[in-house]
Amino acid sequence: MAHAVLQSSSLSCSSSMDRSRTLVKASDIFGSQLRSPEIEQTHLRFLDSFKRNPTIRLKALRESPGLAQEIIDDKAKIAEVTKKAPYHFKELKHRFLGFKKDKYLKDLEHYQRLSEAQAPKFMVIACADSRVCPSSILGFQPGEAFVVRNVANLVPPHENGPSETNAALEFAVNSLEVENILVIGHSCCGGIKALMSLEDDADSSSFIRSWVTVGKPARFKTKNAASNLNFDQQCRHCEKESVNRSLLNLLTYPWIEERVIRGKLAIHGGYYDFIDCTFEKWTLDYKGSGLLSSAEYSIKNREFWA
Repeated sequence: MAHAVLQSSSLSCSSSMDRSRTLVKASDIFGSQLRSPEIEQTHLRFLDSFKRNPTIRLKALRESPGLAQEIIDDKAKIAEVTKKAPYHFKELKHRFLGFKKDKYLKDLEHYQRLSEAQAPKFMVIACADSRVCPSSILGFQPGEAFVVRNVANLVPPHENGPSETNAALEFAVNSLEVENILVIGHSCCGGIKALMSLEDDADSSSFIRSWVTVGKPARFKTKNAASNLNFDQQCRHCEKESVNRSLLNLLTYPWIEERVIRGKLAIHGGYYDFIDCTFEKWTLDYKGSGLLSSAEYSIKNREFWA
């Protein structure tokens, strides 16, 4: 086996059996209503003029009642968001003071040691998805894990050049000398959905598209292995396949490969299914000749936590 094609589950995050294959927009993936900064600024300027100038208000109502109503609605939404903001931060303040009282002050010596240096055993690469917090689901405490999060928990290969993710890798491996790297994928991943929806002639200016192309080898393997499955099931398959591809991409960094061969560093994959709250864990078994043929790596120590 190469790194063992992981069987995709029949569980789907949507009841749709025939999803569109066109490029998914950011608003479709992450569920937010996005506007360009230029449009937002124009709306805000117009709102300000609309508020201060009765003539503009009257003219707008006469000539374009639909636009006037949209501006009024936007003004109400802005006011509502502004009104809610203090309550959001009030809750954060409450949580912070609770943390200080119940954890920080009760273990002051530990936190003082952390203020002087950190020595985490783990580096974790996880998705930026708000539902996938490594510290919450795996119970990491301050000082235990050096965490970097990005869209779709991807690790670019060494030859792709600098990125925030490999800068964090360099620091965690070479400076902190972590003993484990854990790449965590998850169910219903919007970044993987974007990857599986890529079209060759799609808008090349998209930041999301430019980033998720790192996972194209996983997409290609998924298309070959799971072409008989529906789109949602293919995405689930790719969510796990992309983790394995990221594990192999880690080995393209000479300073990571060298530590893995010497037994100073172990590379692990994980998959968190937040639909039924299960976690899969496995470890890459790499023999280490630098060629990455199928005979030189495999998966070991697979576990399923439920």
